[in-house]
Amino acid sequence: MLLLYFILASLIHLLALPFLLCLSFKAKYRLSFKKRFFLPTNLKNVHFDYWMHACSVGEVASLSPIIKAIGDKKILLSVITQTGFKEASKRYANSKQDITIIFLPFETLLPFITPKTTKLLVYEAELWPMLFFCAKKKGAKTKLVNARISLKSFGRYKKASFFYKMIFSYIDSVLAQSKDDEKRLKELGAKNIKVIGNIKALSEISPTKTYTKPLKKILCAASTHDGEERLVLESYFELKKEGLLREYMLVLAPRHPERFKEVYNLAKTYSSTKLFSEFPTSILPSFNIKEDILLVDTLGELVNIYNISEGVILGGSFVSVGGHNPLEPATFHVKLISGKEIYNQLELFKLVENALLIDKEELYISFKKLDSIKPSYIKENKKESLNEILS
Repeated sequence: MLLLYFILASLIHLLALPFLLCLSFKAKYRLSFKKRFFLPTNLKNVHFDYWMHACSVGEVASLSPIIKAIGDKKILLSVITQTGFKEASKRYANSKQDITIIFLPFETLLPFITPKTTKLLVYEAELWPMLFFCAKKKGAKTKLVNARISLKSFGRYKKASFFYKMIFSYIDSVLAQSKDDEKRLKELGAKNIKVIGNIKALSEISPTKTYTKPLKKILCAASTHDGEERLVLESYFELKKEGLLREYMLVLAPRHPERFKEVYNLAKTYSSTKLFSEFPTSILPSFNIKEDILLVDTLGELVNIYNISEGVILGGSFVSVGGHNPLEPATFHVKLISGKEIYNQLELFKLVENALLIDKEELYISFKKLDSIKPSYIKENKKESLNEILS
């Protein structure tokens, strides 16, 4: 079956080359597409102790405590997205550890350029058949870490269970987030499963810069997706018209950089808006701005803003995305509001006290009673042994 998959994938890649070429001119893919076609030639003959693969920014950040625990071993870290690559480069550019960062090559190229590695650790649902097969062929012990299968997506997986059974035949062990995930993974053919919780709970969250709190309280809509910014803006400015929330300023932080311009144009239709990128880079920005809205159009600032925020509306939860990590804002004891579409983050929300889960129709009333919402905090931060992950 793997041979058939490889042949079909190769044909699809060949047929899609003109389309991929066009996409490579888009800012979102300009760097990643070129790099995913080639591995630096000198890597093929290097033997890595650990090859760790994650998709994008959040996953790269979650691997940080694991990478730290590896110590002086030789590490290969592969990513798929440009934002993930930038995050990894920023985190480890000046690291004393021996870390090589690459874009994961397209699967059809992996049989020809896969480097040797002792252990392959793949994050969550990055189930690339050729990645596991090629690494195992080179003698690697393969492991899926922080594995999860949401109830919503399980039906789709089940329809192709024969395919996933083939993939799991090349995965030696699985570290699952929950008992429910363990059960679903078993049905898909996974073996040697152990439940250790969500490894995001291992992360030590701290600001990279310390900003001074502004005179007005910050209400931050974080990691928002299409449709969520309008929802927040409608409720927020409706209350402003009623003379409420006068002591607050609104900060918008869209999840995806390609939407910054779109959200900026939307925000301006409601009130005056300042871009975070307009702050001078030579000094720490002052959040005492004359505009009513601040749009965060740079990466890596959310934790710093959480640190000075009064309230946070966590995006990806009012639309069918599955939610985002609540531990980061809860670390700073903000008043935390989230939608109920958090099926990808259920285990993390269990660790947070006083997170207010609402329907989108309740956002207006939640803003209205914002001052009475209790600060959130992490009630349990159980740090499972890293030995399970690194063994």
